[in-house]
Amino acid sequence: MRLPPRLRPGRGSALSSRQDPVETYGGRVLGTPGAIAILLLIGGVVMDLYGPYAYLGLPLLAAAPLAAGAMLSFAMSAAFGALACTTSILVDLHLGRPVSGLLVDLADVAMTSALAMGINILIGRQQYRLAQARGVAEAAQRAVLPDPPAQVGPVAVAARYEAAQSEARIGGDLFAVQMTPFGVRAVIGDVRGKGLQAITSVSVAIGAFRQEAEQAPTLPLLARQLDLALSRESERVGDAEEFTTAILVEISPDGGTARLVNRGHPSPYLVRMNEAVLLEPAVPELPLGMGLPVVEGVEPPPADAVALPPGASLLLFTDGVTEARDASEVFFDPAPGLSRGRCSDPAALVDALVADVKAWTGYQPQDDMAIMALTREVETA
Repeated sequence: MRLPPRLRPGRGSALSSRQDPVETYGGRVLGTPGAIAILLLIGGVVMDLYGPYAYLGLPLLAAAPLAAGAMLSFAMSAAFGALACTTSILVDLHLGRPVSGLLVDLADVAMTSALAMGINILIGRQQYRLAQARGVAEAAQRAVLPDPPAQVGPVAVAARYEAAQSEARIGGDLFAVQMTPFGVRAVIGDVRGKGLQAITSVSVAIGAFRQEAEQAPTLPLLARQLDLALSRESERVGDAEEFTTAILVEISPDGGTARLVNRGHPSPYLVRMNEAVLLEPAVPELPLGMGLPVVEGVEPPPADAVALPPGASLLLFTDGVTEARDASEVFFDPAPGLSRGRCSDPAALVDALVADVKAWTGYQPQDDMAIMALTREVETA
C-alpha cells in the first residue's frame, strides 16, 4: 500500500508556519521524536541488563516502535520495529534466557511493532485528509481575497495577510481596492469570528464593496450599503452578534486627497518622510452589520478628509497589529517603527510593519493580521 505524504504548509506562503523539525516520510530521524524512540531502545537494553528484576526493559523495547509509529514516517516506524525485535533477541541471548522466553519476548515486541505501523498508517491518512481540507479552505479564501493590483490609478498598492497559526488558516480579515468613477476606493475590515462563517461574511463584504463602490456617490453612502448587506447576512444566518469593523478609503483621481470612513476599526496612519500621523475619526461610528435601523432623512456623518502628498502612504491594518503583545503583555505601538522613513515603497512599508510585529511578539503572534498600504506616486518631471 502506498501511503500519502504528510503535507505541511508550503514555504513562502503568508499563511505558512515554522517547519516541523521532523522529516516525515523522508527516511531520516531528526529532532525530538527520533531521539525519544532511540532513548527508549537504549533504556530497554540497560534495564534488561542491569535492572533489579528480569524483563524490566521489555516494556521500553516495545514502546520504542510505538513512539516511532506515532511521530515518524512509516519507513522509520518499520525500521524501529525491526531494530527493537533484533535488540530483544540479542539481549535474551546475551542473558542466556530459554528459547521459550526469547520467543515470547520477540512476539511481544513484534506485535507492538505491527500495531505501531498500523497506527502510523491511520495517522498518515488523517493528516493527508486534514491537509486537503486546509488546502481547499485556503484556496477558497484566496479566491475571495485575492492579492490587489500593484498599481491602481495614482497610488501604488501593497497588501499582506498573515495568519497567526497554520491550523487556523481561515480568518475574518479582508481588504480590497479598485478604481471607480469617484477615484480609488479601498476597504479593510475584520469580521467577528473565524472559520467558515467568517469566510462567508468576508465574501459578502467584498462582493458588496465591489458592486457598491462603483455606484455610491459618497463614502458614507457606500458604508451604509455595506452595512445593509452585512446586516442581511447576519439575519440570514441567525447571528445577532455578527458585525464587521472596517475602514473605507477614497483617494481623489489626482491622488491629492484621501477621504476615510471608520466604522469601529483601528485607526490608520498617514506615513510621510519621518513622520507617522494617527488618523482618528472625527465622529466615532459603530461597526457594520449590527442591524441598526436606518433613520430616513438623517444623513450619516461626512467622511474625514486628509491631504496625501506625493510619496506619502496610507497604512491600514486590522487589530492583529494593534493588539499584538510582548512577553510582558504590553501592546504593540506601530508609530515608532513607522517614523523611520520607510514610506517610499508600499511593499517595504508593509514588510517592515510585519517584521516589527513579529519581533514584538517574539515571533508568536496572537491573532491574524491584514495590512494594506496605499502610496501616492512621486511626480516626476
